[in-house]
Amino acid sequence: MKQSLQLKLHQQLTLTPQLQQSIRLLQLSSLELEQEIGQMLQDNPLLERLEDETTAENATDEPLPVQPVAAAGADDVYEEMAWGERSYTLAAADDDEEREFQQPDRSSEGLRQHLLNQLSLSAMPERERRLVRLLIESLDEDGYLTVALDEIAQMLPREWEVEPLELQAALKLLQSFDPVGVGARDLSECLWLQLNALPPDTPFLAEAKAVVRQHLALLAQREYGKLRRLLALEGEQQFNAVRRLITSLDPRPGARYAPAAAHYVVPDVIVKKVKGMWVASLNPDVMPRLRINQMYADILRQHRDAAPTLSSQLQEARWLIRNVQQRFETILRVAQAIVDRQRHFLEHGEVAMRPLTLREIGDVLDLHESTISRVTTQKYMMTPRGIYEFKYFFNSALATDSGGAASSTAIKALIRQFIEAENRTCPLSDHAISDLLRQQGFVVARRTVAKYREAMNIPPASQRKSA
Repeated sequence: MKQSLQLKLHQQLTLTPQLQQSIRLLQLSSLELEQEIGQMLQDNPLLERLEDETTAENATDEPLPVQPVAAAGADDVYEEMAWGERSYTLAAADDDEEREFQQPDRSSEGLRQHLLNQLSLSAMPERERRLVRLLIESLDEDGYLTVALDEIAQMLPREWEVEPLELQAALKLLQSFDPVGVGARDLSECLWLQLNALPPDTPFLAEAKAVVRQHLALLAQREYGKLRRLLALEGEQQFNAVRRLITSLDPRPGARYAPAAAHYVVPDVIVKKVKGMWVASLNPDVMPRLRINQMYADILRQHRDAAPTLSSQLQEARWLIRNVQQRFETILRVAQAIVDRQRHFLEHGEVAMRPLTLREIGDVLDLHESTISRVTTQKYMMTPRGIYEFKYFFNSALATDSGGAASSTAIKALIRQFIEAENRTCPLSDHAISDLLRQQGFVVARRTVAKYREAMNIPPASQRKSA
């Protein structure tokens, strides 16, 4: 056989450790961040914490400043996931759908690690493995895929030649993992995946699949009579069996892997009125002060070739310091943008809340929606009116007679005011509340009033009536 030399070029998908860390740090709460840094301090001798101001002033190698620095123009590294030397940005879907199902039991193992363990045991080509891992990194805490596949395909560099069908195949593999329903893109798909995993002879399985695929909105609106007619069910008993089958499913398959420890709210941002302006500032109590250990750094400079482990740990320490700093800069930018748009809420309360979306904040700050989604998760803002999660300030819009829009939060506040002031011997019906809102210029249907009332745990008029 004749021997010959051949030169072949190939492309490999890689998710750099630095970018994995930056994404993970951004979505951590302040308490989780402290735990993460505590573990890093134990594992990495090149990293140390600054204990006081004097030490901070004497630090000479990459201290993390206490004073926030505006990150205008900074690279959005939280959303850039490098494949080799190139990167792309992921998009997050802003899902406002309320999932009011019973909380499942939780496990001590995190969802991400649970899925990665299954991935490591799966036999598949390396390219598919990388794509599945990428999808795992894009799941939210409930196990939903918050990124549209076509958006990922469009944002990838053309030279990678990743087709949408490849991403669909990778998603199919992910959805075959445990827990059943993981990797779904919405509630309907999540429930359908679980139904599809049941034995084919399960009673009323076909009817349940039809509901979750085509009529889930009717089920949420309790249009039971219309559902019975659409499903051609003979009686209420059969329909109740279908409903029980659906409600026995888990709409949040990833939540059982969330940590079961008690959650304590620590504000990341403090909002105050300064010279007539509402200003957001970082809470110094949650900002870790880190630097490179000078003694080990000197040893490394003198014996660089003899200490490869220290060299690697030095790079990891620099990554952590840089990523932690950028995390807080991004949080502050998002917080101030929220405060600027919700200043009327700070002045007058819930009735003055304005509609706000992740995309609006992202456009203002030139950040992607997925960045805003991660920043607003488990981050809290302390205001004169109380402590609120960032996500509280984002809400849908309802039309007004003048052609403008009002926030769902403001409408809920008005509904609560109407009910608190009603005559208990003749309480307001949902239709009457809808009419009152219309008199004030808000176009709100009776069903929407009922939905908001139930979300606030306010019983219907028949149950509020007193003699």
